[in-house]
Amino acid sequence: MIEQVADPLPQQGYAKVVLELEVNNHPGVMSHICNLFARRAFNVEGILCMPVADGRRSRIWLLVFEDQRLEQMMRQVEKLEDVLAVRPHGAGHEVFERLEDFFH
Repeated sequence: MIEQVADPLPQQGYAKVVLELEVNNHPGVMSHICNLFARRAFNVEGILCMPVADGRRSRIWLLVFEDQRLEQMMRQVEKLEDVLAVRPHGAGHEVFERLEDFFH
């Protein structure tokens, strides 16, 4: 039998937040962003990425917990060469709300 362990972050009162990233669209950009979060043991709860406009840029949506490290993480993501903009949104942003129907 597999024991399910509750995620400790919600119990500590951390809310989720959606980060919207505008990035240059080429191989490796998503990997660089995810590796940055992984190296800092910052869990990403959801990821969505799609090219926009003419395909030279992509929009990445990340669903993360808003803990005391988030502001620093956003500054570090903004420093990545291919990241053009980072915008935070509330957890209720429709991009992930609509997707939840596919996973329940």
